Amino acid sequence: MATSYDPAALVAAVALAGVLTYACRLSFIALFGRLEEIPPGVERPLRFVPAAVLAALVLPSFVTLDAANFATDKFVAGALAAGVAWKTENVFATMATGMGVLWAIRLLLSAGV
Repeated sequence: MATSYDPAALVAAVALAGVLTYACRLSFIALFGRLEEIPPGVERPLRFVPAAVLAALVLPSFVTLDAANFATDKFVAGALAAGVAWKTENVFATMATGMGVLWAIRLLLSAGV
């Protein structure tokens, strides 16, 4: 059974999410714009933000608890990319490995190998 939502409520929710996101980003710009130098205690954790964001975007696409929808090709490509990331700490090599392995597996599967 589908649930319908009031269009005005949806627009308000999207607008509120946009304003809050903008306010969060602006607060960092305003804060760090006033400082001469970013404190080391803040700078160290900020180095991990890109990796955390990438993991949050990528991980759900190849890990699932539903065995019927488990994508072996994505899991293998992701596991190999994670190994390359661990060993090389090179973002480009990680992405190239993951995409290359995924494309190779899909090409082999489509060819019937």
